[in-house]
Amino acid sequence: MTTDIVLDCDPGHDDAIAALLALTAPELSVRAVTTVAGNQTVAKTTQNARQVLTLADRTDVPIARGMTEPMVRDPMFAEDVHGESGLDGPALPDPAVNTADEDAVELIARTAKEVGAITLVPTGPLTNVGMLLKRYPDIEQYINEIVLMGGAVGIGNYTPAAEFNILVDPEAADIVFTSDVPVTMVGLDVTRSARIRTDEFDRFRKLGTEVGETVAGWLDFFHRFHEDRFGWDGVPIHDACAVAELIDESIVETEKMHVAVETSGNHTSGRTVCDRYGVLESEPNTDVGVGIDRDAFVDLLVEAVARY
Repeated sequence: MTTDIVLDCDPGHDDAIAALLALTAPELSVRAVTTVAGNQTVAKTTQNARQVLTLADRTDVPIARGMTEPMVRDPMFAEDVHGESGLDGPALPDPAVNTADEDAVELIARTAKEVGAITLVPTGPLTNVGMLLKRYPDIEQYINEIVLMGGAVGIGNYTPAAEFNILVDPEAADIVFTSDVPVTMVGLDVTRSARIRTDEFDRFRKLGTEVGETVAGWLDFFHRFHEDRFGWDGVPIHDACAVAELIDESIVETEKMHVAVETSGNHTSGRTVCDRYGVLESEPNTDVGVGIDRDAFVDLLVEAVARY
């Protein structure tokens, strides 16, 4: 039995690899792809998503452009990480798929109701998902689960307190975490432990395919930032960890916690406050990722790319 998903993303090197993983996974059926501003402007992330679908030969998947800016705040982007296009590195094919006439929120809502129930997989800022829950108050009954990449139990990556996806739109994240939809949060505590080492990049290149060569090139580009900023010999493919959790729950270890989003702190805005030890005595509302089987994760990615 496959899980019907909508992938909401802001490609992004790790988003692109997450999409390739989802699109070829026999356990998943990608019913739609939606884009959001985050790693770059929504115009650029939409162009990138169209090119990734073309690279994957999955132009049958509907795609819709999402929100151009956060619900309340000014937009912020990560061109220092992902480059001017948002997906710098290897040249990609011209897109052979057009965006839908409807916006991302409308496409998600329609898809969920037509399918009966979907799992949402947001790998960027949660603006589209927050707007979905706000615009369609009845939509929660059509969402089985939200499995998101974002947040952290520990330290952030864009500030000492906050992970980028949550920091961009904490108000939208607050709507998600306070909804009645089951949430699984795959954050930095997982993804930082799932780094692909530089000596493993050639596992993709040696596949001898266009997709394998492209993924290896993305890893090369993405690694330069992480080596300069953190001194890492490898790269975390953050967003693919959320998809991996859906494919094989044994890969990601989770614990139930109450998670709240800080929306007003001067130094802590965007922080996911994870009550791991129950000191607030609040009911747990999230399955929070706390660990990952790194070797199994890397093997899963290589096997997925080998299917192209």
